[in-house]
Amino acid sequence: MSRQFEDAQLGDMELFVLAADASSFTAAAERVGMTPGAVSRSVARVEERLGVRLFMRTTRQIRLTDAGRLYLAQCRLVLAQLGEVERQLSRQQVQPSGVVRLSVATGYGRHRVLPLLPRFRQRHPDICLEVQLSNRNVDFAKDRFDLSVRARHQTDSSLIARKLEDAELVVVASPAYLARAGEPRTLADLQAHECVQFVLPRTGRCVDWSFQVDGREVELTTRGSITCSDELDGGVYLARHGGGLYQTSRFLVERELLTGELVEVLTPFGGRSRPFSIVYPHARMLPKRARLLVDFLITHLNPGALV
Repeated sequence: MSRQFEDAQLGDMELFVLAADASSFTAAAERVGMTPGAVSRSVARVEERLGVRLFMRTTRQIRLTDAGRLYLAQCRLVLAQLGEVERQLSRQQVQPSGVVRLSVATGYGRHRVLPLLPRFRQRHPDICLEVQLSNRNVDFAKDRFDLSVRARHQTDSSLIARKLEDAELVVVASPAYLARAGEPRTLADLQAHECVQFVLPRTGRCVDWSFQVDGREVELTTRGSITCSDELDGGVYLARHGGGLYQTSRFLVERELLTGELVEVLTPFGGRSRPFSIVYPHARMLPKRARLLVDFLITHLNPGALV
C-alpha cells in the first residue's frame, strides 16, 4: 500500500481549518505561535496539491470559496474522527482493553501459564486473551501474535526475551520400571537403561540430558528405543507406564512425584535447569495490555526479575 499523505499534510489541514475559522491568517498564526506568512504558505501548499483555490484573498481579509467550504466540511470530519480515535486509544492505555494473542509451548502452558490466566482476567476484565498451545516457533508478522513463551535461549536479535524462570530438570521413572531394571546410581549406569528420548522439533535431534558433576555442567547422549516429539508430556506418560527413565522439567512431574507414580533418581547429579522466556518483536511498540500480561507472568514465575 502506497502512502497517500506526507507527514506535513495533516498539519496543513489543521492550519487551513484554523484560518477558515478565524477568517484570518494572522489570527490563526497567533493561536499556534507561527508567522502569518508560514500559515499562508501552508494553505498555498494545500491549494497547489488540490489544484483549486480555497480562499479569496484581499489585503484585509480572506474568504472561503465554494471549493474551500466543501474542503472545510470534510477536514472537520477527518480531524474529528482522528481526534476521537486518539482519545479512545489514550483511554485504553489508562484502562487497557482489547485482545492479547499469546503462543505458549504446550507443556509449559498447561502446567505454568494457563493456571495463572484466570487471575490475570480478574485483575483486568476488559482484556481478552487468545492463547495458542504449540511448540512451533512463532512468526510474529505472519501469525499476528503479540507474545510467545518458549524454552531455551533466544538468539534472534530482532526479538526481546524476558526470562520467566529457570525450570529445574529431573530424571524420573516408575516404581515398576526400577523394580525390573534397577535404580541407576551413576551417570555411567545410564548406558544400561532404557532412556525415553525427546526429539526437538526444530532440529529433529534427540535432546541430550543435562547434569552437574562436581560443579561442572555435563551433557550426555542417552539411548532408548522409544522417542516422542512435540509433546513433553508424552515422555511423562511413557515413564509412568514403565517405558524407562525420562529427563524433564520438575513442574511436569510434580503431581506424579507426590503420588508415587514416578520416582526421582540420580539426585546427586541434579541442579541443571532449562530457561523459559516470554518474547516479542524488538521493533514493535508493545500495547499496554500486552505489557501488563508480561509483567504479571514475570511477577508470578520470576518475581526477582522485577525488583
